[in-house]
Amino acid sequence: KAKPTAKAEAKEKAKAKMLSSMLPRVCRRSAATASLRSSIISNKNQINPSNSIAARAYSNHEKPFDKILIANRGEIAVRVMKTARRLGVKTVAVYSEADAAGMHVKMADEAVCIGPAASADSYLRMDRILEVAKQTGAQGIHPGYGFLSENAAFVDMVEAAGLAFI
Repeated sequence: KAKPTAKAEAKEKAKAKMLSSMLPRVCRRSAATASLRSSIISNKNQINPSNSIAARAYSNHEKPFDKILIANRGEIAVRVMKTARRLGVKTVAVYSEADAAGMHVKMADEAVCIGPAASADSYLRMDRILEVAKQTGAQGIHPGYGFLSENAAFVDMVEAAGLAFI
């Protein structure tokens, strides 16, 4: 395997630093996480061991997470799970009664029903999502988009529970 050039590695670090400065403070867990985040954000830069600081960190067993909870459903949850699986991170899906047969439920390592079909009674129940994260041993919560992804109160609750908001 070819080692990345110093110039390519410096470019990767600069990109990760720039993206990290744009993200909320709770997302800044480690340099590997920042680089991983930059790889996930940019579809052009798919994670592979030859060009990613994050992939090299993961290959050296420096994973920031062993298990994460995805607090969303549908395609966004599936995408997060595919990336987590590639990185060797276990996933927990939460779902409403209406989504019990959803692809994200089938694909997750663990799945927990969090309430009835109405979003207000399931996906927006911050207390229930945190409870599931603790019960399953998840170390971080990925909100996907929509629902709780831009809810500052949820970020504060996640931090107070000792978990990472991804």
